[in-house]
Amino acid sequence: MNPTDFKPPLVAILRGLEPARSADVGRTLFDAGFRLLEVPLNRPGALECIATLSELKLPGALVGGGTMLRVADVDAVHAAGGQLFVSPNCNPAVIAHAVGLGMLAAPGVATPTEAFAALDAGAHALKLFPFETIGLGGLKALLSVLPAGTPLWPVGGVTPQSIGPGVSAGATGFGVGSQLFRPGVSLAALADAARSFIAAWSAAAR
Repeated sequence: MNPTDFKPPLVAILRGLEPARSADVGRTLFDAGFRLLEVPLNRPGALECIATLSELKLPGALVGGGTMLRVADVDAVHAAGGQLFVSPNCNPAVIAHAVGLGMLAAPGVATPTEAFAALDAGAHALKLFPFETIGLGGLKALLSVLPAGTPLWPVGGVTPQSIGPGVSAGATGFGVGSQLFRPGVSLAALADAARSFIAAWSAAAR
């Protein structure tokens, strides 16, 4: 699975998504232009949300789980129809298991050691986390030693305003959390925020 197949490469991180709202939230984000939807597992109802989003069969979209720490998490998300693996850490055994199931794997890394371990395990993209502390300097330094063309997606504190500088520094995608989605956000506000991120990406990626 190739992360470049999904455009724009912006992951909507839906932490705290309620199962009853998952279909409406998913459709709203899809209509605004998002194609990568992640529901972190460290909130109740995450697997139910993943199943509902997967059942929507949004064309060209990829649904999966975040905060996937164990092989059992991978199996549970895969059984719910999820095809995207995201984690905050680098666990080669868990990464390899997700890759073996045909999932797009984007594990979290913060150092060159973690980045190369993730790539050796088969990761398709690297989630640079937490980007608030690593910053643009850390992004540039990491890219200087990674294989050319390695997809690197900053996550943590990403705003529409930070996308342009991030792309200029070499980021190839982003994970967007609370600046996009919070539990209880109205669908209208969610659509507005989503369109702002899509517009920022479109402007930066020209």
